[in-house]
Amino acid sequence: MAQFGFENDIHSILKLDMPITNAPMARWQRKASSSTTSAAGALSPGKSANVSLSTSKTPSKTPNKTPGKNAKSTPSKVGGDRFIPTRNSKRMDVASFLLTKENEPMDPNTAGALKAWSITLNGYDIEEAKILHLGGKPQNAPEGYQNNLKVLYSQVTTPASSRKSRYISSVPDRILDAPELRNDFYLNLLDWSSRNMLAVALHNSVYLWDATQGDIVLLMKLEREQDYITSVSWTKEGTYLAIGTSDYNVQLWDVQNQKRLRSMASHTSRVGSLSWNDHILSSGSRSGHIHHHDVRVADHHIFTLSGHTQEVCGLKWSPDGRYLASGGNDNMVYVWPAVQGGSSEIHSVHCWSEHQGAVKALAWCPWQANVLASAGGTSDRHIRLWNVNSGSCLTALDTRSQVSSLVFAPNYKELVSGHGFAHNNVVIWKYPSLTKVAELNGHEDRVLNLTLSPDCSTIASVAGDETVRLWKGFELDPVKKKAKDRMFKSPGSVIHSTIR
Repeated sequence: MAQFGFENDIHSILKLDMPITNAPMARWQRKASSSTTSAAGALSPGKSANVSLSTSKTPSKTPNKTPGKNAKSTPSKVGGDRFIPTRNSKRMDVASFLLTKENEPMDPNTAGALKAWSITLNGYDIEEAKILHLGGKPQNAPEGYQNNLKVLYSQVTTPASSRKSRYISSVPDRILDAPELRNDFYLNLLDWSSRNMLAVALHNSVYLWDATQGDIVLLMKLEREQDYITSVSWTKEGTYLAIGTSDYNVQLWDVQNQKRLRSMASHTSRVGSLSWNDHILSSGSRSGHIHHHDVRVADHHIFTLSGHTQEVCGLKWSPDGRYLASGGNDNMVYVWPAVQGGSSEIHSVHCWSEHQGAVKALAWCPWQANVLASAGGTSDRHIRLWNVNSGSCLTALDTRSQVSSLVFAPNYKELVSGHGFAHNNVVIWKYPSLTKVAELNGHEDRVLNLTLSPDCSTIASVAGDETVRLWKGFELDPVKKKAKDRMFKSPGSVIHSTIR
C-alpha cells in the first residue's frame, strides 16, 4: 500500500495541477518584495534602514524552522513598474511661466547674443541645425556617365534621357567635291561667312557655295597658273573676302558684286594666314612676320609684328578684338595686344613654347574671352587651353594624332578638332574637361581645315582627299531638324555633288 501511495504522489507532482507550497520564491517576486520594502522604509520615518535591508534577503527554504525568531512573511505581489510623479504647486507655476515666456517676442539683442553663443560653442546655429548636414555641394557625375537603372516616371528629365535627345550622325550631311585642292598643312583654304556662304580655295581659284540655295559661284582665278591661293578669310559682316596668294599679295574682294577692290603687297613670301578685326586685316607669311593692314586707307600697311622665326600658319583675333593669337612652324604661340594709335613698337603679351610641333590650330572661346585653345602638329599632337589673363596652361591633352584645326561649338560648349596623321578624322571634345564626345570618320586623307556655320549647327571640314564634308551634329532643337535641312540643302537633295 505504501508503494501505491508513493506512485500517486509522483503522478500528482508531474501533473502540476496543484500549487507548489514548499518551493522557493520566484525571482520576480523577490525583486518586487525588495523594491516595495525599501521604498516603504525610505518613506516611513518610524522604521530604520536595517529593516529594509533585511527584507531584501532571499527567504529561507524553512522559514519557521528555528524557534524563538520572528518569522518573516512572504512579500505580496506588487506592481513596482508604475511611476506617478509628484505635482506640487510650485512646479506648475514654473511651467506656466515658461510657456507664457516662450510666446513673447524675443529682444533682437538677446537673440543675436544667443546665436553668437551657439555658433561659438557648437560651430553652427542650433535653431538652423539639421539632422543631416552636408559640408559642401555634392560633386557632379563624371562626363559621359549614364545611369543604367530604368526610370519609370520622372517629372524632370534625367541626364540619360536628355542625352538621348541629341543625335550625332557619324555620316556627313553633305559631301562636296573639291578637285585640285592643295594638300598643304600650313595653308588655310576654307572659311564660312555670316551670310551662309562657304569659300573654298582650289589651286589658283576661289569658289563660293551658297549653303542656303545650293548655288556655286567662281569668284576669282589667278592669272598665272603656277600661282595658288594660300588663305581665305571673311569679314564679320560677310560682305568682303580677303584672299592670300603665293605671290606675296593680299586681295580684297566684294562678293556681292564679284569685284576685286584692291590688292595689297607688303610681304616677301606667301601669305598663309589671315584674320579680321573690324577694319584691320592681319596677315601672316612664310617669313615669320605679321602685318596689320588698314583697308580704309591707301597706305594700308600700318604695323609689323616680329616674333616668329618660321612660317606663320595660324592667326586668330579674339572675339572682343583685344588680342591676336599667332602660331608658327617654330612651335611657338604668341599673343599680341591690339594696335593702339601712335604706338611705335608692340611687344607680345605672352609667348608659349610648350608645343613640340608646328602650331596651326588656334581658336578663341566665344563664351570665355580669356581662354585660347592651341594644338600642335605631328611631333606634338597636344591640345592646350590657355588663360590669357594669367598666362597659365589650363589643360593639356594628347590626342595621339596631328591636329590641323580647332573650332569652338557654342551650342553645346564643345571643342572640335581636325586631325591628320594617323587618324584623319574630326573629334568632338567636351569643354573644359576635354573628354571625347564623338568621332566623325570618313575622310581618306588628313583634315586640313575646319569652319563653323553661322547658326553654329554644322562643321565643315576640308581634307587632302579633295572633299568638303558637312557634319550636322550641333543643332539645339532636334524637333526643327527638318526645317533646317530644307534651309541648308539645295533643290535636288543630292548628298554628293561637285563644288565647281
